[in-house]
Amino acid sequence: MRAPAQISAAIEVLSAIEARPGPAGNALKEWGLAHRFAGSGDRSAIGSLVYDTLRKKSSAAWIMGEKTPRAIVLGMLRLARALDIAAIERLFDASEHAPAPVTGAERERLTAADLSAAPPHILGDYPEWLDEQLAETFGDTRAEEGAALSMRAPLDLRVNSLKSDREKILKAISHLNPVPTRWSPLGLRIALSAEGRQPPVTSETAFIKGGFEIQDEGSQLAALLSGAAPGMQVLDLCAGSGGKTLALAGMMDRRGQIFAYDSDLRRLAPIHDRLKRAGAHNVQVRAPRGKQDVLSDLAGKMDLVFVDAPCTGTGVWRRNPDAKWRMRPGALEQRIKEQAALLDQAAAFVKPGGRIAYVTCSVLQAENNAQVRNFVARMPKWRVLPPAETLLSLGERGAVLKAAALASDEGILLTPRRTDTDGFFVSVLKKN
Repeated sequence: MRAPAQISAAIEVLSAIEARPGPAGNALKEWGLAHRFAGSGDRSAIGSLVYDTLRKKSSAAWIMGEKTPRAIVLGMLRLARALDIAAIERLFDASEHAPAPVTGAERERLTAADLSAAPPHILGDYPEWLDEQLAETFGDTRAEEGAALSMRAPLDLRVNSLKSDREKILKAISHLNPVPTRWSPLGLRIALSAEGRQPPVTSETAFIKGGFEIQDEGSQLAALLSGAAPGMQVLDLCAGSGGKTLALAGMMDRRGQIFAYDSDLRRLAPIHDRLKRAGAHNVQVRAPRGKQDVLSDLAGKMDLVFVDAPCTGTGVWRRNPDAKWRMRPGALEQRIKEQAALLDQAAAFVKPGGRIAYVTCSVLQAENNAQVRNFVARMPKWRVLPPAETLLSLGERGAVLKAAALASDEGILLTPRRTDTDGFFVSVLKKN
């Protein structure tokens, strides 16, 4: 497919999302099934166009003066891909399968690309109803933080210290031009192509042999700041597919025991193959079994309970830009209730002197600082470890990270703007 035809396809997919709101991935899959002639390269390019447009949906609509799929694609090409008018007009050339030519009014809008009078939620490309919550976290910089959350995310890898080290993996995948991450001593970062495509790293021999996993640097830091160490008894209470379980296993160097649990058996399903590939032999998976309590024997015995809490996902909008437009206030209220219940549940498993590492991929105070404050108020035997103490595990990097991130009495918040990672909140609580 020529580039103009890919633009037309992206507009078609965005129109389908508008007509039947849902995950962009589903709409892209349906388009691919209906257009089997499109190769993998075409599908990738179309997907990149769709996701880039969703990242810049509000600002693109603002400069174009309308919210139609065609308008926001035009605006995205100007704002996100920085194309000049001539380049945009070449993509809208009215050739076969191409979009209709750029009109005079569209040309004027694209030339001006005027965001000077735009409010913060437009500049930051986030839903207007979230402006108050983001202002609570970021104040006058919320537009800049939102804009950073609207950029593409890089491809980060975590070296599996059970099987390799960073220098060996750097050499093994040198053809992908990886560079060490700034904060995580186990991280590597690979730049995306100009079109946003990721290299097929899961086909690399080093991945197949368990040498590394795909994991954002912020997620790696969340595990590192938990304080997991060899010999501990650790419960990963919301293990999901096992990303942070594997990171914790690497920190424990096969000594001690990790219990990986998730209330949703479907989310837990991939963990078995991942553990085998990583060589993480000290992980015991506890799968839910109807009404049976499969964790009761762990009560009061854990050195660490890791709570990767379900949340709104506002911190990972770079990777899931469509999710921010589907988010509703009711979802936030539900997540807050779930998080409080999980913290109370986690507390029952911790022995005296043990810890809870409470982690979200959210930047909202209601899910982060407020949850921690409320928990400590409910549980007088618990206290929050100061961020400076939890950052000691990173050595000299820790002090620099504290200055870069948003540290508070309740924990530390990483953001794309401040730390060049996904948005993660980490709070470590200790039982007296």
